[in-house]
Amino acid sequence: MSNIFITGSADGLGQMAARILINEGHNVLIHARSDQRAQEAYAMLPGAVGVLSGDLSRIKDTILLADSVNKFGKFDAVIHNAGIGYRELNRGNTVDGLPEVFAVNSLAPYLLTALINKPERLIYISSSLHFHGDKTLEDLTWQKKRWNGFQAYADSKFHNLLLSQATARFWPWILSNAVEPGWVSTKMGGAEATDDLAQGPVTQAWLASSSSKEALVSGCYFYHQQARIFNPKAADHECQEVFLDACKRITGVAMPVSRGL
Repeated sequence: MSNIFITGSADGLGQMAARILINEGHNVLIHARSDQRAQEAYAMLPGAVGVLSGDLSRIKDTILLADSVNKFGKFDAVIHNAGIGYRELNRGNTVDGLPEVFAVNSLAPYLLTALINKPERLIYISSSLHFHGDKTLEDLTWQKKRWNGFQAYADSKFHNLLLSQATARFWPWILSNAVEPGWVSTKMGGAEATDDLAQGPVTQAWLASSSSKEALVSGCYFYHQQARIFNPKAADHECQEVFLDACKRITGVAMPVSRGL
């Protein structure tokens, strides 16, 4: 039995992964962006050990969420599932002056990774669209570029893969991997999605809990429980450091890279 925390588990793939893990007998802590959504999520997943709320578009709220997670004790796995899709027509402007896609998809998993007590496994939800992400990492917050929702989403999925690769490098005792769940017909994916919805949550749940040798790996990119080739730029140490340094400047929170932190 494992203790597992899943962000963005009020609906969609996060809720589906939580249900799989709860049904397997694991202790699952779920998350939603608001108190009302948290109550609704808990009603849908009554077997969860608890539910936390926190708006991941806000730096302060994300920091507070990490503190709340730590009060539950040490987790065996954290699934960074929360995300905004590729249909955002406008940059948006969070309370911190950031595009919401970047704040939720990229910055929140950075902050939670830095601040939550280190689990044994980290799982980041990426996408095949990471291949289209901007590898230059210029103007991450879209202050100069003309807004493009599809590109912003693709960028964020590359950032998630960068995080998985960086954490696998920093903490070799942690199993850190990225998952491509496929284009599935969730609220985010839309009705025209062509991949198998039932398979969408399986790999992240498997990586969070399985004792099979295929799951006990690190630094990999998975699709339907199979390791896949990913953009090699994500494994570039300099590229990782550029992204992490930018996140540190924006949030004021550094990624702890020393052993034991």
